[in-house]
Amino acid sequence: MDPKIPQDEFERLKGRQKEKKIVRKIVLYVGAALIALALIIGISAYFYVTNALKPVDENNKVAVKIELPIGSNLDSISQTLEDKGVIRNAKIFKYYTKFKNNAGFQAGTYKIPPSMSVDDIIKSLKTGKVYRKPEFQITIPEGLTLEQIGAAIEKRTDFTSKEFMKLVTSEKFIKEMKAKYPDTVTKAVDGKEIRYKLEGYLYPSTYDFFTKSPTLEEIVEKFVAQTDSMIRSYEPKLKEMKMSPHEFLTFSSLLEREATAQSDRETIASVFNNRMEQGMPLQTDPTVLYALGKHKDRVLYKDLEVKNAYNTYKNKGLPPGPIANAGRASMDATIDPAKTDYLYFVADKKGQNHFAESYEEHQQNVAKYVRSNDSKE
Repeated sequence: MDPKIPQDEFERLKGRQKEKKIVRKIVLYVGAALIALALIIGISAYFYVTNALKPVDENNKVAVKIELPIGSNLDSISQTLEDKGVIRNAKIFKYYTKFKNNAGFQAGTYKIPPSMSVDDIIKSLKTGKVYRKPEFQITIPEGLTLEQIGAAIEKRTDFTSKEFMKLVTSEKFIKEMKAKYPDTVTKAVDGKEIRYKLEGYLYPSTYDFFTKSPTLEEIVEKFVAQTDSMIRSYEPKLKEMKMSPHEFLTFSSLLEREATAQSDRETIASVFNNRMEQGMPLQTDPTVLYALGKHKDRVLYKDLEVKNAYNTYKNKGLPPGPIANAGRASMDATIDPAKTDYLYFVADKKGQNHFAESYEEHQQNVAKYVRSNDSKE
């Protein structure tokens, strides 16, 4: 004890030191408790989710029949799977599917055993591999117009192309599609300059049919339903880009008709975006062909003068609507284009595209890769 410090003051100092030690211990214990609690919650949550994603019964290989109607969304599909006893938790399945960016589930009849893993269930629902053999299939390739799809329908069914076109241009049927798929088939299809309201809304894929004679309405709705499913899978990104489903399908259709490779799609998408940002017309040949209403091997200078809303040489921005159906590759490129400064591109005789940032560089590419004097530059 310092002789200069009174006894009572010394005692008070000792008391304060004890209090500080007690406070430090309390803070330390509380901090440790909070950390331990966070760890316990995190570990518990991890095991809860992990357990929810395990097969319901690894030893039970007896398949359960599951019907997923056309138009089913992720919420209803998840609940159906839980109700049927093939997944443990509908909410965990839904969030896991979203986290893995899996969507585009195929409607149909499935036979899934409780022993199947969640990842395998997702894969099955995406590929549409059903347990029974379909009566027949219809394959709709990418890049087809409605009229071309009608020809494909005529080859695979008893319905004629004329009957198909009558249905897809029917106001009654279009109204039904709007009612069933309001977020996809919107009033945007009613634009006065649009040639066919459902152009681009029939998703290209291979479709299984399990009845020998489905109605034409059932066939076409299946195509529209799949487009709706695809749109939903891109919905968060579309909202971020402030792009409507109609604009998305329109842009994607241009890429589908222009590009020959995935890398081309992404780069061409950047060219289109750059041109629109600078107020330049897109000047894409497929829109001219669509405006002309016929296929040609080469687009000539005189063709560029056609007065039509779809002619992107005469009109800036996107055409009124899609000019064909677009597949996943073109859709992916639309929402995730390359980052470039390109404003021009030209295809050589082999179909390979050559890109340029300036008109002068573009002219050099034209001179180098395009030799035909009567073709458009």
